[in-house]
Amino acid sequence: MTWQILLAIFFLGLGLAMDAFSVALTDGLTYSDINKKKSFFIAGTFGFMQALMPLIGFWLVEIVKTIAGGLAGEQAGQIASIVVKWVAFGLLLLIGGKMLVESIIELRKQPEEKTSKKFSIKEVIFYGFVTAIDACAAGVTLHAGLSNIATVWLHVVIILTVTFIMSLIGLFLGKQIMKLLKGKYEIAGIIGGIILIILAVVVVLF
Repeated sequence: MTWQILLAIFFLGLGLAMDAFSVALTDGLTYSDINKKKSFFIAGTFGFMQALMPLIGFWLVEIVKTIAGGLAGEQAGQIASIVVKWVAFGLLLLIGGKMLVESIIELRKQPEEKTSKKFSIKEVIFYGFVTAIDACAAGVTLHAGLSNIATVWLHVVIILTVTFIMSLIGLFLGKQIMKLLKGKYEIAGIIGGIILIILAVVVVLF
């Protein structure tokens, strides 16, 4: 194992982690009750999901290849890559649009009617899944380029670690921006919704 390979894996992990970073930034902006424990839960969930999806993509191709042959495995991987990208696009667009509309409605309410968004375990897990689903395509790529299963697990560990750290950074930045907004969660929600919509477009384009 050379440092060049480790560096390549690190940059792969960094690229995959940008989705999680963006959503973590949104969480830091919109959740009004974030603390250290909840921050680690969010970062851990995003890291786990981001590492799990490439592994699923890798083994999907491996299973199809074993059952139906190498060409079928490659074709299944290519189809899966396309499908998961568009699924991720649709879900992120839906979530971002919903957040944007709800925040605009909240912005028009009287001060005494306004409510802040609270931390939700179910929502965090769902966000973790949505931001990581397109990473299945990375697993397909790994299958094409790797033959050593130990190297696959090294990818998983590094992707998990990098995503965990980037998610913590995103949460921290989100909370700092929220302080600048002085508790105006409806504006933060609008910003978060726009971030998710942009992320949806980026998932499809790249």
